[in-house]
Amino acid sequence: MQRITLQIEKMSCGNCLETVKSALEGLDGVDRAYVHLEDKTARVDYDASRVNTKQMAEAVEEKGYMIVP
Repeated sequence: MQRITLQIEKMSCGNCLETVKSALEGLDGVDRAYVHLEDKTARVDYDASRVNTKQMAEAVEEKGYMIVP
């Protein structure tokens, strides 16, 4: 299991937080996503053999948010 912290733009409320969390945790290989509205980050525990950061970014962007490189 690996862990990464992603910087996410455009989150402004609790609904945004839940949307991003659901998008990440809906990916096969993501074990858990801890999303923080205050600093606009998501700490993701994942299996790198099943999911990668590009897939995470695509899932978040599909919901209208952006991962900052």
